[in-house]
Amino acid sequence: MKKIYIAGHRGMVGAALVRAAQLRQDLEVVVASREELNLLDQSAVAAFLMHHQPDTVIIAAAKVGGIHANNTYPAEFLYENLMIATNLIEGSRQAGVKRLLNLGSSCIYPKHAPQPMPESCLLTSPLEPTNEAYAVAKIAALKLCQAYRNQYGLLYHSAMPTNLYGPGDNYHAENSHVVPALIRRVHEAKIQQLESITIWGTGTPRREFLYVNDLAEACFHLVGHENPPDWVNVGTGKDISILELTHLIAEIIGFSGQIFNDPSKPDGTPRKLLDMTLGHSLGWQAKTSLREGLTQAYQAYLLESQQGKVRI
Repeated sequence: MKKIYIAGHRGMVGAALVRAAQLRQDLEVVVASREELNLLDQSAVAAFLMHHQPDTVIIAAAKVGGIHANNTYPAEFLYENLMIATNLIEGSRQAGVKRLLNLGSSCIYPKHAPQPMPESCLLTSPLEPTNEAYAVAKIAALKLCQAYRNQYGLLYHSAMPTNLYGPGDNYHAENSHVVPALIRRVHEAKIQQLESITIWGTGTPRREFLYVNDLAEACFHLVGHENPPDWVNVGTGKDISILELTHLIAEIIGFSGQIFNDPSKPDGTPRKLLDMTLGHSLGWQAKTSLREGLTQAYQAYLLESQQGKVRI
């Protein structure tokens, strides 16, 4: 039986990875809470990995936040994400870990990248300034895995997921991403029997969304691949406008009020879509439709709210 250490198991992605791992008969899952292991402590991480001797490590731990948090605390976002990645990657090398999958983000690509965004556009032009610190840390982790693979012959590689949503998401009023923000807002509008809601901007920007369980399946597909690329996009290859997304969420939740736009508010980047040519060539494809995934995400939100476990 192989042993796998999933770093960041309490987050949305890490929890999905644990669920997927527990369905497999050939894996022993190792996890550690923040109280048990401080990933910013290099010696503690090295000792933990040396003690447990996992065959595979998946890095799903990260300091994350919305635009406001990224803009306000760039030092923490850069420092903490660098430390988490470097401690786990070097600690894994010292412990003899042969396989490591590092999870990044589609924000590593340039602000004005071609659409859809291929892996080859990395570092070809400037990043989006509002999350540059986070992106730089994620690029450094990707490049560190690439260097360890080239220099030490270790199969350390990376996956770059698109916008994620699903069970265990963060529904904070200011710091959550677009899907959980809309789920919470539309649900509360329904409960309060509001006649309408207003979304920022024109509603025309297009975004890609991946159900978190599909990402977990992609990760296990990649760690089972004999010769994966140094980094690969993980998405659906399909996008939707913010206005269409809002109407779909309203339909799923059962909110019948009107939806207005506020064009005086910023729209952001017109389009962000991953090129999935490489990912699909490896034999993986997302299974969950957006409607199905959003329905499951809403049911999870209701259950987490009832249990007092919703992250807000």
